Amino acid sequence: MIANSIFGALALLSCALLLWQWLAAQKFPLHRRIAASENAPAVSLLKPLKGCDDTTAASLESWLAQNYPGQIQILFGVADAADPVCKIIEALLKNHPQLDAQLVICGQALGANAKVSTLAQLQPLAKHGLVLISDADVRVPSDFIANFVAPMRDDKIALVNCFYRLANPVTTAMQWEAVAINADFWSQVLQSQTLKPLDFALGAAILVRRKALEEIGGFKSLVNCLADDFQIGNRIAKNNQSIALCPVVVECWDSPMDWGGVWKHQLRWARTIRVCQPLPYFFSILSNASLWPLLWAGISLATTRTLCIPLTAILLLLIRICLAQSLQRRFTPERRLISPFWLVPIKDLLQTAIWFCAFAGNTVEWRGQKMKLRPDGTLIAKRATD
Repeated sequence: MIANSIFGALALLSCALLLWQWLAAQKFPLHRRIAASENAPAVSLLKPLKGCDDTTAASLESWLAQNYPGQIQILFGVADAADPVCKIIEALLKNHPQLDAQLVICGQALGANAKVSTLAQLQPLAKHGLVLISDADVRVPSDFIANFVAPMRDDKIALVNCFYRLANPVTTAMQWEAVAINADFWSQVLQSQTLKPLDFALGAAILVRRKALEEIGGFKSLVNCLADDFQIGNRIAKNNQSIALCPVVVECWDSPMDWGGVWKHQLRWARTIRVCQPLPYFFSILSNASLWPLLWAGISLATTRTLCIPLTAILLLLIRICLAQSLQRRFTPERRLISPFWLVPIKDLLQTAIWFCAFAGNTVEWRGQKMKLRPDGTLIAKRATD
C-alpha cells in the first residue's frame, strides 16, 4: 500500500511537470520573424570546422546566403590544411567572391577542446563588436542573422542563442534522439526559464558582444571545457549580464548514426549536464513521465491485482505521448521529422538508463577520442592504460 502511494505520487508529479513544461512551450513565440533593420550591426561569424559529410556544403552555404543588410565577416577555422572540408570552403569562397570571408588554418592545440582551440585562434581576427559562433552542422534560413541580432538592440543583452532541431533523423536510433531534442529539450529549457533567467547558452548558434566575451577571458579561458556553450552563458550570467532566446529555430544535420553512436552522444550530454548542473540533473528523473506510471502500474498489479490503478497509469502514459507529439509538431513543421509515437516511452525508459550511467563514470567520447571529465567540467585526455 505504501509503495502504491509513493509510485502513484511520483507518476502524478511527473505528469504535472510535463504539463508545466508543455504550457511553458506554448507561451514562447516560436518561429516568429521580424523584418531586417536598416541600421543592422556588423557581425563576425566564427566557424570552427573538422571533417565533412554530404550535408556540409549545404549547411555552410546557408550562412553565405544570408539576407542581411549589415556587414558580415566570416572566418572558417580548420586545424589541418589537409582536412577535406578545406576543398568545400575554397569552392564556396570562389562562388562568393563579394563576401568578406576567409579560410584560416588554426594549427595550434591550445587545450583538450579542439573546437574552442580553433575559436581562440579566430577571435583575434574578428573585426566587429558582435561575434557569432556556430557548429559546422548547423543550417539556417536566409533571414537568420537579421533575426538573431534583433535582441541586441537592448543594451542589457550580452548574449543571444536559439533552439535547434535534428533535421535528418534517418535511422530509428536518430528518431529516438529526435524525441529528446525536438520535443523535450527545448520545452525543458523554457520550463526552467519560468523559474529563473537563462544562465547558460545553447551551442548551435551563439551571438555574443565582443566586450562581454573578453570580460570572461575569451575563448582561451575555455579551451579545456567540454561544455563551452554552457560556460560562455554561465560566466556571462554570473557577470550580471542578460541572455536572450531568439525564436527562430536552426537545423542540425548529423551524419547517420546507429544505436551505439546515439547512445555515446546522449551519454556525453548527460555526463556534461551532470557536471554543469548536478542537483537539477539528479532531480530530472522525477519528470520521466513514462517511467513512473509504468512502475506504478507494475507495483499495483503485483500487490492489489486491481485494474483501476493500471488504467490510470496508462492514461498518464497516453498524455505523455500526446504532449510529446504536440511539442514535436510545433517545433518541427515538417511531418517527416516527427518521430513515431511509440518511440516516446522507449526514449523515456532508455533515458532512465542514461541517467544512471551519467553518475557511473566520468569518461566521454568526443570526436573519436576518449577523455576524462573532471568535476569542474574540464577535460583531460584518457590514457590508453586507463
